[in-house]
Amino acid sequence: MTKAPLPRRGANSALRDFLRSEASGGILLIAAAILAMIVANSPLAESYFHLLHHRTGPVLSDKLGPMTVHLWINDALMALFFMLVGLEIKREFLDGHLSTWKNRGLPIVAAAGGMIAPAIVYLAVTGAAPALIRGWAIPSATDIAFAIGVLALLGSRAPTSLKLFLTTVAIVDDMGAVVIIAVAYTASIGGAALLAAAMLWAAMFVLNRLKVMRLWPYLLLAAALWFAVLSSGVHATIAGVLAAMAIPLRVTPAAPDADDSPLHRLEHGLHPWVAYAIVPLFGFANAGVSLNGVGAEQLFAPLPLGIALGLFLGKQAGIFASIRLAVALRIGDRPAGATWLQVYGVSLLCGIGFTMSLFIGGLAFVDPLLMDEVRIGVLGGSLLSALAGFTLLRLAPAKGKN
Repeated sequence: MTKAPLPRRGANSALRDFLRSEASGGILLIAAAILAMIVANSPLAESYFHLLHHRTGPVLSDKLGPMTVHLWINDALMALFFMLVGLEIKREFLDGHLSTWKNRGLPIVAAAGGMIAPAIVYLAVTGAAPALIRGWAIPSATDIAFAIGVLALLGSRAPTSLKLFLTTVAIVDDMGAVVIIAVAYTASIGGAALLAAAMLWAAMFVLNRLKVMRLWPYLLLAAALWFAVLSSGVHATIAGVLAAMAIPLRVTPAAPDADDSPLHRLEHGLHPWVAYAIVPLFGFANAGVSLNGVGAEQLFAPLPLGIALGLFLGKQAGIFASIRLAVALRIGDRPAGATWLQVYGVSLLCGIGFTMSLFIGGLAFVDPLLMDEVRIGVLGGSLLSALAGFTLLRLAPAKGKN
């Protein structure tokens, strides 16, 4: 059977560097999540929750009210996370492994199946209850850092092609998540603020067309864009993705990390801060849930059960079935050097929805009790997916008949 080609040398080198740093960040994220759970169930719990909801001011949006530590993390720092996501998407589609339709087919089909199936499982388990229907997108996301971190623990037992495939699927998955956040979780829109955001975004594209290669004008406009989007009612983190789309990219097939490419400079500058500070901080601030008084009734309530099963069952079924169908229809080829059992293992790892799932959960529900159930479901489904995927890939033969 024909195997999928690896990316060209330059893109491969860039992706290898990305995977190494993403793996380290993923392991740090796992540690932050564990620490949050320990603190939330220790004598420090009251101080932990008090700090997160401590009001720092000022009021930047009437909808949000006074800014708190939690809001600064979720609405401001996470905008930088989404900017990095946008930069990675643009780079991959214009100058990376997703720059040709031949390489896009399989990740797009896999990501689509991996978003639709979990939503169906969630709605089936929750019975499409009106109070819970807004959470349909929570199990549809994949946490690339967490998943790559688990893969990194396998060392050479996970072929590089699988890591590249997981990365490209997660990037396409992130695109879908951004669209869902912008469309499904925007209740009301302020016309004047949205118009201001559109003008600022247009100004960034004008600078791009004028071939302005310095980053500081784009960053100043990006900060103003963030405030305008925050004021408009659209979630502020979307500003990060919009800003990233306007950053100039110098297409350099032989050297994708060229110093004269503003997008590459910004991506490399942002990535350490996002991977080693912002995402772990987000995990620490959002994974903490008190298990005091939590019993079987709470664990198996429709909301946490729907999320957990959506991540664990929906993700693996949707992605693996989509891959088999895409290969059968010759839309794409199986990752080079990987067996079907290993591909199934990666499909399991895609059920780790930690960061993006918690983020979407915070947009879907404002009730603290429902958010605790969201955390239980996300943590449970992600943990099951991580353990099952790791175990399968650890025990699967490294090589086999294709």
